[in-house]
Amino acid sequence: MGITGRAGRRLLGSGRASDVYEIDEAWVLRHDREGYGDSLAEAALMERLRAHGYPVPKVRLADSSRSELVMERLYGPTMLQAFVAGRIDARESGDILARLLRQLHAVPGRVVHLDLHPENVMLTPDGPYVIDWANAEEGDPGLDWGMSAMILAQVALTDEQFAAPVRTTLTTLLADPSDLTEDGLTQARRRRAANPTMSVREVEVLGEAEELVRSFMAQGCSSI
Repeated sequence: MGITGRAGRRLLGSGRASDVYEIDEAWVLRHDREGYGDSLAEAALMERLRAHGYPVPKVRLADSSRSELVMERLYGPTMLQAFVAGRIDARESGDILARLLRQLHAVPGRVVHLDLHPENVMLTPDGPYVIDWANAEEGDPGLDWGMSAMILAQVALTDEQFAAPVRTTLTTLLADPSDLTEDGLTQARRRRAANPTMSVREVEVLGEAEELVRSFMAQGCSSI
């Protein structure tokens, strides 16, 4: 039967701050157990992005709760799961992330995701879909690139299993580093440092992660 909760629903997956439960074959319920997000604002943003053709799941509110969001059930692995299963390689992961960032920043209104990484991209039969918009806001695209790059760099420095492939993903993401600004990278490090869900080790490597990103930026510049 699997693990259940939230009124007896089957638990499909858990992240650092939220859990996802099955409603039926078409819908899931995401519960923000830490109370960080605002599901009302998140749903409105996702619908706005869908109207512009950006790949996000359909959404509807769960009894106007700010901690719960009903979303279209997507079928397929996350990008990370697909990589582990050998369905995509590290270079393709970087290409997909870069394409999704550029497509997002082309939407009017300067929307930034601020947490776009392989666990927040699902590879469905209809193509990649971006999930988890709790951190999204209007802002500088350079910050969005900085956040994605810093997240990957932290993984490269703290996860021995994925260190080598994540470096390849980071290389591909920053093949054209022109979208990542100095200010964007600086702000990304500050935001990562203030993230309450990070481990002590992840915080400890922030400085080294920033330098790693800069090294990849330099490599990208030299190849253009």
